[in-house]
Amino acid sequence: MRKVFSMLLALVAMASVMTVSTPAAQAAGSCSGTIVYSQVQSSGLGELVIYYSSANGGTNSACFYHRGAAYGRAAETMVQIYRCERPNNEGAHCTPDGARDTDSGNFSYQAGPVGVTGVASRCVEARAYIVWNGEPKWIFSRQQGC
Repeated sequence: MRKVFSMLLALVAMASVMTVSTPAAQAAGSCSGTIVYSQVQSSGLGELVIYYSSANGGTNSACFYHRGAAYGRAAETMVQIYRCERPNNEGAHCTPDGARDTDSGNFSYQAGPVGVTGVASRCVEARAYIVWNGEPKWIFSRQQGC
């Protein structure tokens, strides 16, 4: 009986560790909703897409998809989205207000989803890169959704 109890305790402990380690980026957004921005990187290796949903006072999420020669190939990839401090100009860079979400790692198909909430009357900006042949290939959305 003591052995069975010990095994159950170990399983519960493992399950709680696995639950705690779920990435925050997945909880904050999804790669779905209305597309408000989509741009293929000049290198052709990736595409940055921003989605909008009216949930949670407005939610923007972003994903960076591998394209072309990078599709299906593991590479260091990052995507980040943040709310802008105040609207300046749609299409200009903004100052983040502190709320941001980032996903980075060695991915074969995409980085993200990442998301920020409370954006119904705010601009957002997203940025992403893929490292290809040792060089990061960046893309910036600039302010969107203003």
